[in-house]
Amino acid sequence: MTAADAPAPDVSPPNRRLYIETVGCQMNVLDSELVVGALRQRGYEVTSDPEAADTLLFNTCSVREKAEQKIYSSLGRLKYRKRSRPGTVIGVLGCMAQKDQDLIFRRAPHVDLVVGTGQLAEVPDLIDAARQSAVLGSKSRLTALSLSRRGGGRKEIEASFESYDPLREPTMRPTPHQAFVRIMIGCDKFCTYCVVPTTRGPEQSRAPSDVKKEVEILAGQGVKEITLLGQTVNSYKHSGEGKTYRLSDLLYLIHDTPGIERIKFVTGYPKDLGNDLLEAIRDLPKCYHYLHVPLQSGCDDVLKVMKRGYTVAHYRDMMQRVWEIVPGCSVSSDFIVGNPGESEESFQKSIDSIREFRFKNSFIFKYSPRPGTKAHERLEDDVPEEVKRRRNNELLAVQNEVSEEENARLIGRRVSVLVEGPSVRQKKEDDRDDASAPGGTVQLTGHSRCDRIVVFDGNPRLIGSAAEVEVEDCTGTTLLGSIVTREVTHLGGLPVLT
Repeated sequence: MTAADAPAPDVSPPNRRLYIETVGCQMNVLDSELVVGALRQRGYEVTSDPEAADTLLFNTCSVREKAEQKIYSSLGRLKYRKRSRPGTVIGVLGCMAQKDQDLIFRRAPHVDLVVGTGQLAEVPDLIDAARQSAVLGSKSRLTALSLSRRGGGRKEIEASFESYDPLREPTMRPTPHQAFVRIMIGCDKFCTYCVVPTTRGPEQSRAPSDVKKEVEILAGQGVKEITLLGQTVNSYKHSGEGKTYRLSDLLYLIHDTPGIERIKFVTGYPKDLGNDLLEAIRDLPKCYHYLHVPLQSGCDDVLKVMKRGYTVAHYRDMMQRVWEIVPGCSVSSDFIVGNPGESEESFQKSIDSIREFRFKNSFIFKYSPRPGTKAHERLEDDVPEEVKRRRNNELLAVQNEVSEEENARLIGRRVSVLVEGPSVRQKKEDDRDDASAPGGTVQLTGHSRCDRIVVFDGNPRLIGSAAEVEVEDCTGTTLLGSIVTREVTHLGGLPVLT
């Protein structure tokens, strides 16, 4: 019998159950939402159980080594999956796929498809092709990768906006009332430690009319809060449609969308934070009084090694303008400890900067060399791991102290909260008790206009609406309070507390 006469492998019809695992930033969360939305149009059903799925996708991040290790561990557990489940399709998407496609196939040869950040619209067709290969008894090794900076150009990246925005998948949003909207992709900053310019390509801003249209669609689906996303979101600039739009112009364009109550944006870049944007935040009632603008280090020498393009004095000037134009605006930051060349004196300056700038919170990371970055190619990773760990813990302890002190300043004040849902503690209690008393009071959570987490007791019917809460206590991460009630007399003469 020849190979052509051999029977095809026993591959059962696909069950169309999809498992997707996402690591990394909010960009990745949105990417997964869009991929799932496209696959639902092909009849797929999402499951949280990888054992129940015959299609398993991993949306990846390359910014931190730990995120990559997590993905390889997940892939390793699937090494022999196809022995018992022929026809299973395994795919790797996102930044790791863009950067390490050959390495992925070497380390996990059972992977069927590798898809970069700009080709996500091709995922449904690639899954079909991979499954067809299994039916025919052949091994698939399918790729769809952006030409990015080396072989392509901005036109390719600009065209990829279409692939980022297929039909949406509401069930993957943070809550039914919150959604992400991408307004730009890529980055042109080339910080020495960062792989994003390679994995996401050159900076491109999306057409304002397309952003406005998407916001209107989301509002029609019941979304109350949108978060505009970009690697350096305040670098947004789009020429066309009769004018040049900056982020401030975009905020004015979408602000009056009926149904939208809150607007925020991440992540900011210090040198591109102009007064026009701060004035828009001040003057537009729906805008959060909150900025995420990473400092990364409090030492000019380290910032120069990082190629951040600003000094601590530049950042200080930015903060002064924030405080003057938007009083009460909260600012959060990122820090990297153990960057090549960071001395104890340099590290102490990062501690001093947290105390000076009073960040609401900071995301603190230990430096790890990332292949594809200038730091990996040119700089020695000269800070021992135990020193990085100590500095990480010390910086976090100082930030926690500042966060507690800043939260305590709000005790006794009233804050407006968009109610997102049950608190973490309430969810645990509901899981344990199987159900809450219908119509009863539960512990709810949401964010204040300055983006602080607020927890209070209230009726579940408040979810998705705005509530006024009086702050009574706090922790380093959370404001604790009570909902403000007022007495309303109806025509029947009976008082009703609201």
